[in-house]
Order: sequence, then structure tokens, then C-alpha cells
Amino acid sequence: MNRVHYNVAGLANNESKTKVKNALDKITGVQMVNVDLARGTIEVGFNEPANENEIKSCIENTGYTI
Repeated sequence: MNRVHYNVAGLANNESKTKVKNALDKITGVQMVNVDLARGTIEVGFNEPANENEIKSCIENTGYTI
């Protein structure tokens, strides 16, 4: 499993955590999403066909800045 780790601005509360987690879960190949509100980070574990660009775009399209 591949992993990516992003520092993300705008993760304020459980609502934002749920919003970004649900969006990432819709990507085929995403296996694990870990959102750390205290640190402002998102870690994503994924396999093919998901890729880093798709994951990054998904986070940004949900309204957050990497």
C-alpha cells in the first residue's frame, strides 16, 4: 500500500474531518484515511488505480489548502 501525508490548512472541526474523509473514501483504491485535526494533517493509504494527484485534487476540491 502506498501512503501520502499532507499538511492541510482549514481543518477546523469534526465536520471538516468528516467532509474530507467522505470525499476521499469515494476514490477507488483508497484504503485508509487518517485526519489529524490537532496537527492539521491528512494521511491517505491507497492502491491502484488511485494516485497522489487524484488524492491531492480531491482534498483541494473539498475546500482545503495543501
